[in-house]
Amino acid sequence: MEIILHAHHAEVTDSLRAQAQAAVERIASRLKRVANAIVRFVGDGPTRRVEIVLRAGGQGELFAQADARAFAPALSAAVQRLESQVSRARRSRRAPRPEPRPGDFSE
Repeated sequence: MEIILHAHHAEVTDSLRAQAQAAVERIASRLKRVANAIVRFVGDGPTRRVEIVLRAGGQGELFAQADARAFAPALSAAVQRLESQVSRARRSRRAPRPEPRPGDFSE
């Protein structure tokens, strides 16, 4: 899996980059066939935004973004949103139980 980190009008520290990379690797371990992940740090004005795009084979693209006054809380919120999408994708991937037909029950 390839992780691409972009910084647009932003100064991103090495520790924040490492935190983002570890979070994406943790999330990607829960999915099968993850091709790549893109983490964007955007700093326009007083608001800081973190966007995460995760491209997985069976699920397509998963996208999460969050805004905050600093990058660390924005990254935390975006990771949390992405984790909820992954758990939802894993639940929906399971086969539903078949509905019983009227003649299947013996009385």
